[in-house]
Amino acid sequence: MSTNPNILAGRPSRTLSGDVAVPGDKSVSHRAVMLGAMAIGATRISGLLEAADVIRTVQAMAALGAHIERHADGTWVVEGVGVGGWKEPEEVIDFGNSGTGVRLAAGLVATTPVKVIFSGDESLSRRPMGRITQPLSLFGARIDTAPGGTLPMRVIGSDDPAPVEYTLPVPSAQVKSAVLLAGLNAPGETIVMEPEACRDHTERMLKAFGADISEEFTEKGRIIRLSGQKELTACAIEVPGDPSSAAFPLAAAILCPDSRVMVRNVLLNPTRTGLIETLHEMGAEIRILEPRQSGGEIIGHVQAETSSLRGITVPAARAPSMIDEYPILAVLAAFAHGTTRMEGLAELRVKESDRLKVTAEALAACGAEVKTGEDWMEVTGSGGRPLKGGAVIDAHHDHRIAMSFLVLGLAAQEPVTVRGAEMIATSFPGFVSLMQGLGADIAPAEVE
Repeated sequence: MSTNPNILAGRPSRTLSGDVAVPGDKSVSHRAVMLGAMAIGATRISGLLEAADVIRTVQAMAALGAHIERHADGTWVVEGVGVGGWKEPEEVIDFGNSGTGVRLAAGLVATTPVKVIFSGDESLSRRPMGRITQPLSLFGARIDTAPGGTLPMRVIGSDDPAPVEYTLPVPSAQVKSAVLLAGLNAPGETIVMEPEACRDHTERMLKAFGADISEEFTEKGRIIRLSGQKELTACAIEVPGDPSSAAFPLAAAILCPDSRVMVRNVLLNPTRTGLIETLHEMGAEIRILEPRQSGGEIIGHVQAETSSLRGITVPAARAPSMIDEYPILAVLAAFAHGTTRMEGLAELRVKESDRLKVTAEALAACGAEVKTGEDWMEVTGSGGRPLKGGAVIDAHHDHRIAMSFLVLGLAAQEPVTVRGAEMIATSFPGFVSLMQGLGADIAPAEVE
């Protein structure tokens, strides 16, 4: 028998405790590097998530002409090229597994006369790009994709861009951001209509960089207006802890006996706190401590402890504020009293994996009772008793699936083994050591 670092096991654990900090928020990290690369001057970024997805963005911005350095103290400095100052890259830009990175970068170059070819790994190459190619074409960009609207994707930026008025057909921060970033180098006013709220990190950070951007709330939704061809000014960005990463140690504390865990300096943007709201409704002992503002974002400590959960209905309207947290929520629901119904989950079908299908199959393999439809999931909980566990789960190239089912193993009767655990590095390098430091039994599994 030997161990494989890409195959991890989560084993029954007790008494998790400690104060920890999770890696920087991935959404904020991507945008900080991208806007710094467009700004005039040197943008200093502290707390940047140094995971595979964000490093791909760093490499992409360097290929487009920005000068980027990491200093010994962990601070990153980005010297920008100015709005419309991209150079044509010499090679294909590979975004690995990062859907956020490639979709936002397509917006960045759509209104600059350069030709860029984007590629990705096997998982990203199955994800749809049509949701951004259609609005970006309105600016005058020429965009070609592989059959089925997937990567590789060639973007030929417009040399005479036109401003765009665009209504989001579905709540998608990636689509909204791609349109706004394209609008930075388009003359006149680019307008995005958002019928349903989704993450607003791009708007907040654009303001920090001095963009001419405003918003208006109407009966039909939020209207965002951006005046293009105005230079951005470099600034200092503090990246708070990623709430999607914080969800895993917090969930483990809720499930494991006699446990209390605090995660420090977590991003608490209202468009990202759907899981905390949901856990409150389920009866979890979870609290926000010492909230403050920094760089236009709300930051605070989040503490969770062992809790008895009850099943609830999570409305579709909440999905945009917690879309990445549904796998770990489903794991929590599997230990609750009663049935938890999650609605509005169509977006999960086109994540790193078909998260709805993969989550349901993995839960069933661990002994949970679960039903799904096209855009919903119902999980009937164990009533607080440990699930059987004992399954071997394929992560399907999905970091959040991997972490969610390692957490499930901590509260199961038998260990849960996860294959493909190397994908965890795309968002949460150091996950295993952090969880071990809290008392969790997660380690490479023995394989023949």
